Amino acid sequence: MTATASTVLPARALLLDMDGTLVNSDAAVDRVWRRWADRHGLDGDEVMKVVHGRQGYASMALLLPDRPMEHNHADNARMLAEETADTEGVVAIPGAAEFLASLRGLPHALVTSADVALSTARMAAAGLAQPDVRVTAESVGASKPDPEGFLKGAAELGIAPADCVVFEDSGAGIAAGRAAGMRVVGVGPRAGFHGPDVVVEDLTRVRVEADADGGLRLHIG
Repeated sequence: MTATASTVLPARALLLDMDGTLVNSDAAVDRVWRRWADRHGLDGDEVMKVVHGRQGYASMALLLPDRPMEHNHADNARMLAEETADTEGVVAIPGAAEFLASLRGLPHALVTSADVALSTARMAAAGLAQPDVRVTAESVGASKPDPEGFLKGAAELGIAPADCVVFEDSGAGIAAGRAAGMRVVGVGPRAGFHGPDVVVEDLTRVRVEADADGGLRLHIG
């Protein structure tokens, strides 16, 4: 559903995707992946429908199903290096800096399909502070839409999955949050197509309030 002024979600921790949720990196993602599509004779528009939210090797496995997975992992390493070097046009999602500042001292984690180098580069390019707890590509054995990353984030924070709220923009990420047993706030234009609990245009529409008992209340709309 679309958020209204009356939408309030209780939580004990927040798990935040990066690309499309905190950082608008669409221009860089588009450049890098369309070059990859050209190298492999694939339609760039069809490739872009797949890549958001997933680790690169997982996207490649869907797009080149007959290619050995070890080739995808090697190709993914090259792609990560390309993406890390290309931060032109990478900016914060509106409200992201203020939203992250409001979470200082409250349980939250970054859960991203990017690796440490790429997430560090993009958060810095967008002028955003890194959360203390981060689950990156190196931390997991399976890519979104597998729930491993979100479950690991909840475990590191010591919070039950059912008490976590995920912020995501992509179909793969929203599916991962759902599979983890968490409620999902969809951020941005892609999110509404994938069935999150509530959708916001950007992070200017979210306010976090701490309860006396250590819980959180998300005011959305």
